This record gives sequence, structure tokens and C-alpha cells, in this order.
Amino acid sequence: MVPIMSLWVPILVSAVLVFIVSAIVHMVLPFHKKDWRKVEKEDELLDAFRRIGLAPGDYMAPCAEGYQGMKDPAFQEKMKRGPIVLLTVMGPYAGMGKSLAQWFLYCVLVGVFAAYLTGRAFGPGTEYMTVFRFTGTTAFLGYSLALIQTSIWYHRSWGNTIRHLIDGLIYALLVGGVFGAMWPDA
Repeated sequence: MVPIMSLWVPILVSAVLVFIVSAIVHMVLPFHKKDWRKVEKEDELLDAFRRIGLAPGDYMAPCAEGYQGMKDPAFQEKMKRGPIVLLTVMGPYAGMGKSLAQWFLYCVLVGVFAAYLTGRAFGPGTEYMTVFRFTGTTAFLGYSLALIQTSIWYHRSWGNTIRHLIDGLIYALLVGGVFGAMWPDA
């Protein structure tokens, strides 16, 4: 067993590396260029949202008021007629600082779980590939697996989900490599 406190260096190194590589993947490479589609009448849509006064949050339209509301014929007709809209409304843009800080903390959290599980499973001196596989798999679970639910339940584009799964695989390989290389000797 390896105590998590002795794994802070690989946790932080892997978080910094994932943070940097994710910036390159999203801002430099064209891989995520098609994640979002532009609305043809964007100004009209945004003006309509402003008039409605939607506060930041997640919305669905049509939206039933609970299970009983789903049985309402008027609701069922709206669902059949479509479109069905799932919408996240954000407030005015305040920069990316907060999101970047949260992303970095998330990268640290994934590293903490990878360190914890691998540290409980193996002791000092464990060979590189064993640590690589275990931490990489744990990191992949943290970065990727739950994304599939958004395509299943909320019909997010499978193309977007697959691109983000590939991102998660890249990040997991980086985490596995860092932990494998920095695992304590016997």
C-alpha cells in the first residue's frame, strides 16, 4: 500500500499536464471545431430569451410538472409535435477564469482518486505498466465514462460524446504515464 500523501507530486504533475494538453486539444487543434452548431437567426433567438427573462439554469420545453403531468394529453401532444428543447442558460460572459480554475481542481480530483485506488491496490516498487494500467483506467472513468449518459438521455450528439471520450482517453494515458514514471520504489 502507498499512502496518498506520498503521491501528491504525481497528482499535481498529472493535473498540470492534463490541463495543458486539454487547452491544446480544445484551442489549437481542429478536433472540437464541430462540437457546436450556429443558430441561423441567433440575434432573434437571443433577443427572445432576453424578453422572456430566463434566469441562468437548465430548462426543458415542453416540460411536465412531475409524473402526473407527463400523462396530460396536452403535454403528450407537445412532445409528439416537437421540437423538444434542452437548454442551459448562462449569465453574461465573465471570462474563463472560474471555469479554468474548476477544471484544474477537477483534474486534481481525478488524480486523487487514481492515486487513492492505485495506492490501496499496490505497494511501492510496483512495475510501471501495472501502475499505468490501474491509474489510467481510473482516470478514464473520471474523465469520460459518465459523458455517455448525456447522449443516451439528453440526445447530445454522439459525435461530441465520442470526441470527448477520446479526450478522456488522452488524459487517462497522460495520468497513467505520470503515475507509472513517478511511482515510489520499494
